[in-house]
Amino acid sequence: MLIFTKIAELKGFLKQIKSSGHTVGFVPTMGALHNGHISLISISKKACNITVCSIFVNPTQFNDKADLKRYPRMPEKDAAFLDNAGCDVLFLPSVEEVYPNGPITEIYDFGYLNNVLEGEYRPGHFNGVAQVVKRLFEIVEPDKAFFGSKDYQQVMIIKALVKQMHSPIEIVNCPILREADGVAMSSRNALLNEEERNIAALIPKFMLQAKELALIKGIDAAKEFVMNEVSKIALMKLEYFEICDSELKKLTDINTTKNAVALIAVFVGKIRLIDNLIIKP
Repeated sequence: MLIFTKIAELKGFLKQIKSSGHTVGFVPTMGALHNGHISLISISKKACNITVCSIFVNPTQFNDKADLKRYPRMPEKDAAFLDNAGCDVLFLPSVEEVYPNGPITEIYDFGYLNNVLEGEYRPGHFNGVAQVVKRLFEIVEPDKAFFGSKDYQQVMIIKALVKQMHSPIEIVNCPILREADGVAMSSRNALLNEEERNIAALIPKFMLQAKELALIKGIDAAKEFVMNEVSKIALMKLEYFEICDSELKKLTDINTTKNAVALIAVFVGKIRLIDNLIIKP
């Protein structure tokens, strides 16, 4: 696996690759890699000739400085993990390399997506995401980019960004990978202590029960169930639980749509976790 820290060197290498007619797949990450990330690498390797992974903890997408500070960083371990997974190229830039003029957040208009769910509770977050993804896309210029669907709203934002960029990059939405107890794989799981990790295992259980309730008794019953269950657990604090259509418009009646997804954000201790579950595919 080749490792680049400088944009010019990476672009020079990729120019040679593309001139040979090879396709490039791209997996942007913030590091602290787990098997969910490796699944994206595997999907990219099957779809493209060369797979590039970036590791960059992007300061402009954290609206909480404490969250940025505690975000796990383990570049040597991550590099070995990627090498073993057969990744071809790792891009490991500094903040100064990505933002030579400083990390000043740009403003993007994604309509209602800016103001619902993650957009509502993490103001400015998607501006930061869009800014860094646009920058990385301009550097790597991939044919396809691969994202995990745990971040359901983020994938929608990135698809909208690609349209705004008038870019031919194909955004590939990949399945959520889960631990044996159902918890969605996330870099933040490593920040949980043993008690918190056991509590986190309740999240997918609540989601599955809420799905059944939504289909049988309706959305209000499902939302009331989740709120009540979370309120019983001292270390848990619900930020939101919503059932939406596939475009993330909130639903009041499950029967009015062909597609529905349940989305949750919950604090376990000080760690914020998100998850989602398709209710009607």
